[in-house]
Amino acid sequence: MKGNFNPRNAVESTPQSVPLLDLSRQYQTIRDEIAEVLQRVSDSGQFVLGPEVAKLEQSVAAYCQTDYAVACASGSDALILPLMAHGVGPGDEVIVPSFTFFASVSAVSLVGATPVFADIDPRTFNIDPQQVKRLVSSKTKAIIPVHLFGQMADMVAIDTIAQESDGRMLVLEDSAQSIGAELDGRRAGSWGDVTALSFYPTKNLGGAGDGGMMVSRNADFAARLRLFRGHGMEPRYYHKVVGINSRLDSYQAAVLNVKMKHLENWTMMRSRNAARYAELFGDDGLERYLTLPEALPNRRHVWNQYTVRIPDNLRTALRERLAEMKIGTDIYYPLGLHEQECFRSLGYPAESLPETYRASREVLALPIYPELTETEQRLVVAGIKRFFDENVARKLFPGAVPNREAA
Repeated sequence: MKGNFNPRNAVESTPQSVPLLDLSRQYQTIRDEIAEVLQRVSDSGQFVLGPEVAKLEQSVAAYCQTDYAVACASGSDALILPLMAHGVGPGDEVIVPSFTFFASVSAVSLVGATPVFADIDPRTFNIDPQQVKRLVSSKTKAIIPVHLFGQMADMVAIDTIAQESDGRMLVLEDSAQSIGAELDGRRAGSWGDVTALSFYPTKNLGGAGDGGMMVSRNADFAARLRLFRGHGMEPRYYHKVVGINSRLDSYQAAVLNVKMKHLENWTMMRSRNAARYAELFGDDGLERYLTLPEALPNRRHVWNQYTVRIPDNLRTALRERLAEMKIGTDIYYPLGLHEQECFRSLGYPAESLPETYRASREVLALPIYPELTETEQRLVVAGIKRFFDENVARKLFPGAVPNREAA
């Protein structure tokens, strides 16, 4: 998922405030390494693609348990280019979740195809394979399962559906939020035909600007992706197809090469924070009021977001109360894409995807970044506990018993 960070929500970190995200903390731990590699790129004079990009492609392919990786300019382009390379266009349909960031679906429209919206599994917020199977038609050219918030979709079921099409359907994994996530020990990126990654700064592996990557096990498809990302040019000034200009800058690749060495440790820190939230919320009995995120069996969740659910009549009030306490939150996402103005012509009533509709009215993201401290997490949980204790006292929760130790 791409561009899902509003800097207004990252409040200044003080002993009594908790930012939704604080990128500066991570930078401070690696600033000398980054300064060194940026100087090396400057001295080399190779500013687009080049050895830093080649190194990143190799390491990302290995990390995703695939054979090939093709860098590009953004996570959005990493979705558009595979559709172009597969020949998806006017008259074709692509099955997509509605509960996702805009780029997962805008890519379909930008190549001239028609998005077909599927509902989600409410446990994971990921596309429901039963919905996918029901929506497959003779026009279906691709499926885009989005591994949302850091947990993989049911790729076993989705790959089975695609195999029944005799190779007609492209499976394009959107792993923008889920690099390193696993299902049955296999990484995101090693299941479908191709996978899109984003290096937007807020991602688990984030650069200092935009950047993206496509990974695949298919050598021929990877070659087509390289062709389409560089104006369809091969050799120089001879154009085989109409491609686009989507090349990764060497500076971005150099920063990402530094961060790749730390990615596993940062992922473990995110997992630690998620486990601590579960413990703290449980200790305070807050599962009475919140639905906590869960990692399903046989999955490795990498926690790009920690998303709780709260009844929609209370979400705004909780968020405002936390903002008063200088605790950052955000809503990913306030509308299903089938409700967005630009897709209304497709004719989906708002509640035609009931799980998407309900999730968009209930979700609330809490701070989960690796450098988040235990003290800050306790402040988050204490703030939520205070809100519910106050409202239990006001009898907004009939039958609930206020915690006598409320702050």
